[in-house]
Amino acid sequence: MSLLPMNRRSALKAIAGGLAFPAILRSGARAASPNETLNHASFGASGMALADIRSLSASPHLRLVAVAEVDLNRVAEVKSLFPEVRVYQDYRELLDQETDLDSVNVSTPDHMHAPITMEAIHRGLNVYTQKPLTQTIHEARQLTRAAADRGIVSQMGIQIHSHPVHKAVVATIQGGAIGEVREVHSWSGKQWGDRAPRPDRVDPVPEGFDWDGWLGVAAERPFIAGWYHPGNWRKRLDFGTGTFGDMGCHILDPVFGSLQLTSPIEVRSEGGSPNDHSWGLDSVVRYTFPKTPRTAETLTLTWYDGDCRPPAEIVALIGDRRLSDQGSIYIGSAGVLYSPYIADPVLLPAERFADYDRPSPEADNHYLQFVEACRGNGQTSTPFSYAGPLTEMVLLGCLATRFPEQSLSWDAEAMRVTNLAEANRFVRREYRKGYEVEGL
Repeated sequence: MSLLPMNRRSALKAIAGGLAFPAILRSGARAASPNETLNHASFGASGMALADIRSLSASPHLRLVAVAEVDLNRVAEVKSLFPEVRVYQDYRELLDQETDLDSVNVSTPDHMHAPITMEAIHRGLNVYTQKPLTQTIHEARQLTRAAADRGIVSQMGIQIHSHPVHKAVVATIQGGAIGEVREVHSWSGKQWGDRAPRPDRVDPVPEGFDWDGWLGVAAERPFIAGWYHPGNWRKRLDFGTGTFGDMGCHILDPVFGSLQLTSPIEVRSEGGSPNDHSWGLDSVVRYTFPKTPRTAETLTLTWYDGDCRPPAEIVALIGDRRLSDQGSIYIGSAGVLYSPYIADPVLLPAERFADYDRPSPEADNHYLQFVEACRGNGQTSTPFSYAGPLTEMVLLGCLATRFPEQSLSWDAEAMRVTNLAEANRFVRREYRKGYEVEGL
């Protein structure tokens, strides 16, 4: 039997029907482009997942056909908006049963981003995955490789990347306005961490909530109401990535992109550290990067979160302006760029840039850009080839907070901390039995 005329949908139907074509399922061949309307599924049905669903389905060329949601108490709204949508509790069942899919969004807690995304890639599905792309550096590296090998369309959910102010920062830095950048200070006032111990209690699992499925790849543990689900998982070591992971992929995105950063060579945490169960508060993490065409011989990038902010001498560079709750300050050989988060960048000193021709880029719709790229029209702006290395950089900072006041030397090619062997056990995680995924 000739396999040449068989497209991805017919191949997956054959597999579902009991035929095995692993060369098709696992090969690097690009999935056939859908004709007009994408058949789409969402992993997650409420919160950020519902926001992603709304934004993606704003396209007339995308049809939501299925959602996977471990908490059936949180599906009413998506069912009211999309009455025909099929609901699954187990993401694996959705992927096995829905053989006509073209694309998915993965909008779950951080610890399930990589396993679900990788399973989708194995099936040749185009993937929109929320930030941070993964919870570990190893997962980010593997998803980047798998997406490239499979030739799928990918996008990470850092929608600010497509906003005009983000583009203006990148264009201004890359246009050379402030010269070679030697130092960047970035911060977020969010506080996704916790100093309190884990409560010593066990609560009943609510009816309709699959606690085992929510744990997914993480080790088994008792359910504690409000401690993990639905929102506080971001604070917990096994499920989220703290403030840094939550906001670093947004705020450091223009830093990473405009300066064309590669992997850092060293990272050091000088702020709060995690306890046994939760990420720390008030992080201060300093990276050292090698030279790029946009930087001095070395670049230092310092991240602050919670109540921590850049030192007074750095804040003084923006004059009498109020420091925003989130943002960055770039210090170059020819000036300073102050970039409040989602606000117009400011060039300083003001008199030097009075006649500067400021870029005025147009906005893109980050979500519809993905939909159109899946249909063969254009490309995404944050494919995993970009989002993976960005995520690795951020997660290395999260890792560093586990080892305060220690400078960690990083070998990116080997994915290893070379001067502290103990740190390497956090580069990769072990998946719980029954939730193992090929390639991770």
